[in-house]
Amino acid sequence: MTALENTATPVVRLSGIRKSFNVGEPNETEVLHGVDLTLERGRFVAVMGPSGSGKSTLLNIVGLLDRPTAGSLEIQGRETTRLDEAALTRLRGHTIGFVFQYHHLINAFSALENVMMPILGAQGFASGEATRRAADLIARVGLAPWAAQPAGRLSGGQQQRVAVARALAMNPALLLADEPTGNLDTHSADVVFGLLRDVSREQGTSVLFVTHNPALAQRCDSILQVVDGRIVA
Repeated sequence: MTALENTATPVVRLSGIRKSFNVGEPNETEVLHGVDLTLERGRFVAVMGPSGSGKSTLLNIVGLLDRPTAGSLEIQGRETTRLDEAALTRLRGHTIGFVFQYHHLINAFSALENVMMPILGAQGFASGEATRRAADLIARVGLAPWAAQPAGRLSGGQQQRVAVARALAMNPALLLADEPTGNLDTHSADVVFGLLRDVSREQGTSVLFVTHNPALAQRCDSILQVVDGRIVA
């Protein structure tokens, strides 16, 4: 299912989400305390809060990288907490894109090859369509002249733009961005943020954008404040 489908159903719905670590041990710790959240299609939401507040844990659960201890998580109307790992992997690969603070590119591969990786993972083989899709995305982020350049030879801002293109390779309904501008200079950060904002507006992609930058947060549709494992505003 793509960002253009099923527009009436929220892209994300969390109900009573709790997350504990070391369950059953003397040092068991609950880091998310009954979180409720609904994210509609096309919404661009900043997620803010102090370090250790549970922002990354929340993003990992929404991104199906970790399982909640309790509660319900729906992705485009599909309840996910009882899905097996194979089903979670398929849903994550086709529905969710990720951009992290560190780009996690394969330095020896070209920019184009890095963008193709999610498509290759889904298809199991390289196709002309996959190459064209990756090339279009590389052009979209302004890096067409560097498409054949190994990722390790690009600047930090260029690498993060490749990471944005890679996150969009499967046309996801949901994009999760965890401090994607944290390691960039002001200009590069503005370019990367602008790319994400444009994609959200043009494709109807929902975005959760974790940031400590209040200036960028103010440019989002709304701001979600996370404090001590709870959404407080």
